[in-house]
Amino acid sequence: MNVHKKEPIVRKSNFIVDISYSIVYSIFRLKATMLRSLFSSSIRADVLSLLLNSPDEKFYVREIARIVRKNPSGVKRELDKLEEMGIVFSERVANLKYFQADKTSSLYSELKELIAKSLGLPGALKSLLRANDIRIAFIYGPYADGEEEVTMVDMVVVGPSTPALLMGLKDIERKFQKTINCTVFDEADYRARKREDATFKRMLANKRIPLLGRA
Repeated sequence: MNVHKKEPIVRKSNFIVDISYSIVYSIFRLKATMLRSLFSSSIRADVLSLLLNSPDEKFYVREIARIVRKNPSGVKRELDKLEEMGIVFSERVANLKYFQADKTSSLYSELKELIAKSLGLPGALKSLLRANDIRIAFIYGPYADGEEEVTMVDMVVVGPSTPALLMGLKDIERKFQKTINCTVFDEADYRARKREDATFKRMLANKRIPLLGRA
């Protein structure tokens, strides 16, 4: 014979429920306000896009300014604000102060998703490529022809193939649920292909989505 002991019924008071709801709602409102303020400046949005798309990379102010093509003083001002908000952190190495996305921030995941959605796939790729010293990049094939439902995106990249670039591409694949078929050339090989490879020339003659540089 099984004997089941009944637990006493514990009723939550309406006061506790109201307080819990109030706390959750306040946190939600605070996050919403912070997210809105983060995109009130175009410089801030560009800086965030760069740092969040390369979360394991560190950048100094003038490097960021060069990549996002903004004034260094404006970039520095926005970085200081982002650090105050706990979105980025800084580290001094010799005479340079480096900034990096803070992956422990409560807004980190939401911001990454928000930026990815607002930029779209080409914008997310462009931001990643800029951060990795890519000279020329473009999308070709069915996606460039406007077939956004395709599962594979063909892309040519001219520049170094770094671990940071490859990790960034995997992250973008996950976010957009696409396979990125990326062909990487060094500059000399790319120029030679343009001159001598008939198949490559035909591909270049078709519709493309430019990301960086002039193909």
